[in-house]
Formats: sequence, C-alpha cells, structure tokens
Amino acid sequence: MTKQTILGRVTQLAKANINALLDQAEDPQKMLDQLIRDYTSNIAEAEQAVAATIGNLRLMEQDHREDVDAAREWGQKALVASRKADELRGAGSAAEADKFDNLAKVALQRQLQAENEAKTAEPTISSQTAVVDKLKSGLDQMKTKLTELKSKRDELVARAKSAQAQNQMMDAVKSIDVLDPTSELSRFEDKVRREEARAVGKQELAASSLDAQFEQLDSLGDSAEIEARLAALKAP
Repeated sequence: MTKQTILGRVTQLAKANINALLDQAEDPQKMLDQLIRDYTSNIAEAEQAVAATIGNLRLMEQDHREDVDAAREWGQKALVASRKADELRGAGSAAEADKFDNLAKVALQRQLQAENEAKTAEPTISSQTAVVDKLKSGLDQMKTKLTELKSKRDELVARAKSAQAQNQMMDAVKSIDVLDPTSELSRFEDKVRREEARAVGKQELAASSLDAQFEQLDSLGDSAEIEARLAALKAP
C-alpha cells in the first residue's frame, strides 16, 4: 500500500458522514455493525502502514543526523590536518606539509559529500514529516469516528429495545381491553342496581297500600261522624 493510498483512505474514512449513511440505510443497526467492523479493520491496517511510514521517516532522520555529524567530524579533521600542514611548513618540512594539506583536502571533500547528502535528504524528510502528521491526524479522527459509531450503535440498540418493550406493553394493554374483567363487574353492578330498584319499587308499593288503608279508615270515621250528627238532628 502506497503512502498516498493510505492517506486517501484515512482521509475518506475520517470525513465520512455517519448520519447521512444512516439515513440511507434500510437497517441502520446492521449498517452500523458493518461500519464498525470496516472501521476497525481499516484502522488496524492503516496503523500498520503508518507505523512503517514513520519507521522509514525515522531512518531517514537518523541518516540525516549521521551525515550532519559526519560533515562536522570531517571538517574538524580537515582543520587539524591544515593546522598540522601549516606547522610543518613553518618548520621547513614542505613535503610533510603538502601531505597534510592533501589529507585536509580529502577531509574537506568528505565533508562536502556528507553535507550534500544531508541537504538532499532534507526536502524528503520535510515532506514525509507532513505526510506522517496527516496520517496521525487522520487516524485520530478515524478512532473518534469509531467511538461515535459505537455510541450510535449502542443508542440505536437501546432505542430499539425500548420500542420493543413499549410495543409489548401496548399489545398487553390491548389484550386486557379485549378480555376486560371490568365488563363482568359492570354486568354484576347492573344486576345489583336492578335488584335495588325492585326493592325500592316494592317499598313504594307497600307504602302506597298502607296509605290506602289509612285513607279507608279515615273515610269510615267521617261516615260515622256524619251518621252521629244526623241522629242528633233527628232527636226530639
């Protein structure tokens, strides 16, 4: 897998709009489960590739440091050889002085070579550092997305269970309505009320009969009074 491919996949996954994907899904929970598997697999794969990229960068950085150190060391050697040549030339040993000057030139050549190698590596190191930073950022975003996916999945499962429980409760309520025991109570209450009404009717009937008897007694008393008064009128 090339670095550009890794960076492209990481960027694409990190920018994925989870809500938009869920809106298009026929079964959001299954899609979330699949997305979690895909993200987990891609993160693991990307982590290995990014680790290799970082490893290569660290090797280049190490080589660069070695070239910089080598350039410094060769410069020091060139300085030592040049000073020795000056010392020998001052002492009248021209041949020995030339020998050390040649050594100084060789050291300077090595120094220049190390500097060029270090300078050549610097743009690549800078570019690779930027790529690694983007890859690390992309991985962090992917891990954040994975956490978001898992949270969404857990929320969806909880909501589904809640909806299922509510539906079961409503089904139970409907079954209670169908077999409502209060309907039997209502019928029994109606029967009691009818019995109570009949008792009231009997009481009223009995009361009316008693009133009639008393009225009859009152009527007999009036007749007797009238007969007595009539007899008094007839008396001599």
